[in-house]
Amino acid sequence: MPATVATINQEVSSGNGKTQLHQETSTHPGLFHVIRQGTPENFASKLVADRDYPKGSEIATLEGLTPGEKRYTTVQISKTLHIELNSDLVFMNHSCDPSAHMNVDSSNVTALKDIKEGDEITFFYPSTEWDMAQPFDCWCGSSKCIKTVRGAQHISKEELSKFELSNHIKELSQI
Repeated sequence: MPATVATINQEVSSGNGKTQLHQETSTHPGLFHVIRQGTPENFASKLVADRDYPKGSEIATLEGLTPGEKRYTTVQISKTLHIELNSDLVFMNHSCDPSAHMNVDSSNVTALKDIKEGDEITFFYPSTEWDMAQPFDCWCGSSKCIKTVRGAQHISKEELSKFELSNHIKELSQI
């Protein structure tokens, strides 16, 4: 995990018309933060940029990682290994038109397009995942949408070639 961890104060509606202060810790202060919204029954979260990132720039390094069993919170880093991110990066949502690449080969996250302060930071989950522990329907609305996110093994080579992929996914899919 990054050496600096900050506490962020955020005003949150309590549901009764009053606003209360909510504190949360950010693992990458000044780079990005997590927005949590909804009720416990209908919860959603996303990772949002705290500054502009030009296309090709590094958003974060992958550090403080620990090995983990394949599950919905892990990222696949090789043909057989998964890691826990242990940071706010775990809140990066999937998109078929991603703004970032989870580059497990270089141990960083890079911008695939210009990202402005306040924009959501997303990545294409099958770029690292061969077979997802928890498949789900995609609602990104992109013209490249794969509809169901199950992992790279469930996507044609033609479709996969439209995305930035980790080396182990290229090898497994023989691209």
